[in-house]
Amino acid sequence: MFKKVSHIGIAVSNMGEALKLYSETLGLKVTGVETIEEQKVKSAMIPIGESRIELMESTDPEGPVGKFIAKRGEGIHHISLEVDDIEKMLARLSKAGIELIDKKPRIGAGGNKIAFVHPKSMRGVLLELSTPKK
Repeated sequence: MFKKVSHIGIAVSNMGEALKLYSETLGLKVTGVETIEEQKVKSAMIPIGESRIELMESTDPEGPVGKFIAKRGEGIHHISLEVDDIEKMLARLSKAGIELIDKKPRIGAGGNKIAFVHPKSMRGVLLELSTPKK
């Protein structure tokens, strides 16, 4: 049911500076920047092969990324795995006793269905499940 690593989410405090580093210094191409109001975040996607890097800047200090940066500083926030059927995967994980942050998918960057698995169940890693928008 897992297809690939969709992306690695990186929390940044200044999107402009981060974009300059990844695009100008590293020479990577940014394919889209969007604001996701529900998650209080501005997101920029940078493809690398079949996967992507997602730069995330908080639009609200009380949002998840704002709190993450306040507590831990900038850096890797989550790993996203693409799955065929996110609802089925959530049911499977729940049945196995895995603690879920999202029991039902919500809409994330690019209109994809996403859901997060609690780091307590994943040895300290925030795992995002993602099913691409059809």
